[in-house]
Amino acid sequence: MNMRRRVVVTGMGCVTPVGKTVDEIWASMMEGKSGIGQITHFDATNFPTKFAAEVKNFNLSDYIDNTKRFEHCGRNIRFAIGAAVQAMNDSGLVDAGIQPEKLGVYLGAGEGQQDFNLFMGMVAQSMENGELNLEKFTQCGLKQLDPLDELEQEPNMPAGHLSSIFNAQGPNLNCLTACAASSQAIGEATEIIRRGDADAMISGGAHSMIHPFGVTGFNLLTALSTHNEDPQGASRPFDKNRDGFVLGEGSGIVILEELEHALKRNAHIHGEILGYGSSADAYRITDIHPEGRGAVTCINMALNDAGVNTDEIDYINAHGTSTVVNDKVETMAIKKTLGDHAYNTPVSSIKSMMGHLIAAAGSVEAITCLLAINRGAVPPTINYETKDPVCDLDYIPNEARDRKVHRAISNSFGFGGQNISLVFSEYNA
Repeated sequence: MNMRRRVVVTGMGCVTPVGKTVDEIWASMMEGKSGIGQITHFDATNFPTKFAAEVKNFNLSDYIDNTKRFEHCGRNIRFAIGAAVQAMNDSGLVDAGIQPEKLGVYLGAGEGQQDFNLFMGMVAQSMENGELNLEKFTQCGLKQLDPLDELEQEPNMPAGHLSSIFNAQGPNLNCLTACAASSQAIGEATEIIRRGDADAMISGGAHSMIHPFGVTGFNLLTALSTHNEDPQGASRPFDKNRDGFVLGEGSGIVILEELEHALKRNAHIHGEILGYGSSADAYRITDIHPEGRGAVTCINMALNDAGVNTDEIDYINAHGTSTVVNDKVETMAIKKTLGDHAYNTPVSSIKSMMGHLIAAAGSVEAITCLLAINRGAVPPTINYETKDPVCDLDYIPNEARDRKVHRAISNSFGFGGQNISLVFSEYNA
């Protein structure tokens, strides 16, 4: 029986509300900086939630020369390109001469953004006697909508563009499992390399839902914080007074590589992916199962896949959304899986600083785990002020902490009930 191929991370890149490079986000997280503020992408004056975590001053020309071909692309695609260029440069893979058919792409990327003003203008032009004239609306659309703008909204487009930019002719996939998407992409990309269908994969995610439809949808679900008087204090995972998450945007990309392939070209290895667990709550669309059964299953799957014991986990990067139910149930799941060791394991949520990047969240959190392993510190959960009796673990409150991390877990739990856990380790020959 052949031994399973080992998968390591040789490149990392990110574009987030707290920094547009890996070093920038690490410095911001170590200082406990918040990237949350008033929404500027559109006028949110009359929305229940008027703030978000936006990526500021992003220019695609900082990453690639020929930006004209991407003029129809939304923020999600532009973020993905920026993060992927960083990750590929970090990996040195472009100069290594990898076979194009052995380089693939697996993203957990979200859909693009509707032109809200154009859409509503079309609706206004098509109203007759208080009702929408669908025939008139269709004619408006045929005249006013740009076919390329519409095409670029599809969730598979970021993966398509990355394959073109880097001549990645191998497996090309995208999953959109809500908040679990980019973690699932990394897990599935790992499996593709393990079974030999690729030697390297560009993986991670990208998303931006900071637009009127996105904010309206999450407000209707009562999932967003409405702490408008103090936006930077609004995301408070595990705090007793949490009232919902803060919407963010961005991208995180990692380059995954088969170990021997990386060693042959003397690549710098950031860490190894030891374990991947995937499960479903099979319960409700927006509620986690009250006993955390899906979360427990996927954490145990990841630990079993990694072949490590619970007392060998040094840090957990929590899904930690800052909603009342998620934080309570995730805490419960950690205690059920790690047992007594749960109380000795520091847990933090970087969503307290950069908000919830939705489909892209897990990939940036994966990068955070790798940085913790390499830099001997763990980021804080900021805005932690009041203890909640049902959230009684060590959440690294408010200040980063020096800690040697050999192995870390990253959790991602999505609306719809999809759960992903990944186990990362320092590389040992």
